[in-house]
Amino acid sequence: MLQIRNASVRFPAADGSTVHALDHVSLDIPPSSIVVALGASGCGKSTLLNSIAGFLPLTEGSITLDGVEIKQPGGDRGVVFQKDTLLPWANVIDNVALGLKYQGVPKSERYESARKLLRLVDLTEFADKPPYELSGGMRQRVGIARALATDPKILLMDEPFGALDSLTRETMQQLLASLWARTEKQIFFITHSIEEALILGTEIVVMSPRPGRIIARYSADFVRQFAETGDIGPIMSDPRFIELREAIRDLIHRPDTRGFGGLQ
Repeated sequence: MLQIRNASVRFPAADGSTVHALDHVSLDIPPSSIVVALGASGCGKSTLLNSIAGFLPLTEGSITLDGVEIKQPGGDRGVVFQKDTLLPWANVIDNVALGLKYQGVPKSERYESARKLLRLVDLTEFADKPPYELSGGMRQRVGIARALATDPKILLMDEPFGALDSLTRETMQQLLASLWARTEKQIFFITHSIEEALILGTEIVVMSPRPGRIIARYSADFVRQFAETGDIGPIMSDPRFIELREAIRDLIHRPDTRGFGGLQ
């Protein structure tokens, strides 16, 4: 269980003022769940993810994973960013095995683990290729495999499909749903897309404009259907999907969202 309690983040701006990015955010992310955070730009989604990753310290509050407070980055958290951060001079299998190398895992063992993950993301034949020979979607698959290589307790995903074209994005969404169904990995995912949030999330968290607060939470189960069928069409035409999509859209665009709260 990842537990966030009264998390606030303030940091100095270039003009000497103080940016209040997060304001007393509390949230539980249970095992085997996909919690998706969304909201307008500047609502603190990435700030929250970076604090969970240990990249950004909290001003107030705490974040614990299995009872241990997070103070710095660690192998128990894997991170996938919007822009892939692959090493351009290393081939695919070395990129996937990078975290294991830093952990001191022998080369034969880390390559064996990396090959298993490449099979999982359907990139076995590209193991020896440099990243520049891969498409954007393929590079993101390598990034996901690398994040999973150390078997983290939670996978943190910062708009990982935001820069992809619509067809590739749908393919990557299907891949993530399938990986989650197979591994039951705990995931925290942020996005600007309401549809993506509903397709992938077991719980959707809506955040207010800065300072970021949680203003509503919605439970969903479309990701299980998506993982089983791989067909997004029936999901997006489901009356419950449409109802939730319009409720979230209305909430994000309402001028009084700072005072709203609820769980559906």
